[in-house]
Amino acid sequence: MIKLFRVARPQFLIAGVFLFVFGAAWAILLGAPFSLSRMLLGYLVLLPAHLSISYSNDYFDVEADQHGEPTFVSGGSGILVALPGLRKPARWVALALILCSLALGLLFQIVYSFPVWFSGLVVLGNLLGWFYSAPPLRLAYRGLGELAIVLCIGLLIPGMGYLVTSGHIDRDGLLFIMPLMLYGLAFILSVEIPDMEADRLENKWNWVARKGRGFGFTVTGTALLLATLFFLCYPWFTQRSYPLVFHFLGILSLLPLGAGWIGLVMRPVEKLPATRVVYGIMIALTTFCILADGYLVFLILILKGYQV
Repeated sequence: MIKLFRVARPQFLIAGVFLFVFGAAWAILLGAPFSLSRMLLGYLVLLPAHLSISYSNDYFDVEADQHGEPTFVSGGSGILVALPGLRKPARWVALALILCSLALGLLFQIVYSFPVWFSGLVVLGNLLGWFYSAPPLRLAYRGLGELAIVLCIGLLIPGMGYLVTSGHIDRDGLLFIMPLMLYGLAFILSVEIPDMEADRLENKWNWVARKGRGFGFTVTGTALLLATLFFLCYPWFTQRSYPLVFHFLGILSLLPLGAGWIGLVMRPVEKLPATRVVYGIMIALTTFCILADGYLVFLILILKGYQV
């Protein structure tokens, strides 16, 4: 059971939690009422869907993972490679988690009188996670996995936080879709970089497997630069007033930008030094999420008058 639990790779839940909270906090900052029970149930819809991806990916990627060594951020958990007898249980856990997510989505819809399309959105998110590596689509093997992850990180996860808190999706709710999608692109390319050789051996033709590590670091650094430019330049292109300082988010974004540009300048081609740079990028991205959430929560406490 302990080995099976480790397949979940709970470290990947950290970013999901903070992306969800970012969307929820943004909705509250824009005037949505705060409801802890509503936020918790909303996140419980997302949590099993997020966990199921780790189990289904490990199950369907086991052949590719046999060619490499797992790292903290890539290569799967390594559990199903070492213990093939756990493959079938991992698959059933993935399916059970998807069913749990769908059931909780229906419960949320009923309790809070959401429209039917809310459950449809939950179904879509689960299908996207399942077919990331599952046949017949196998998006990660066809050069489409990057798009799936970008949509999840930039739109679905923070969008779910905003939606369950505010009750709707509007233009303001999609305001940060561009920088978050750019961060999602930087994330998935960083995950692919250590696994390049193993992915090529198994014909898993993601972007890094096709173009190489240098390409991965170049696109990652460029995506992080564009995200920073959004935070710094967006106030110049809008007349609308928002209850936050975009430039402060721009300052926070210098952390992942700096880590990304180290990779862009160095462009290491060997696995070990490349993995070290990837660790720096992932830590910087996670730290940005934490600090950005902290900034929004601070604004809520100050501007909305909530008591700690």
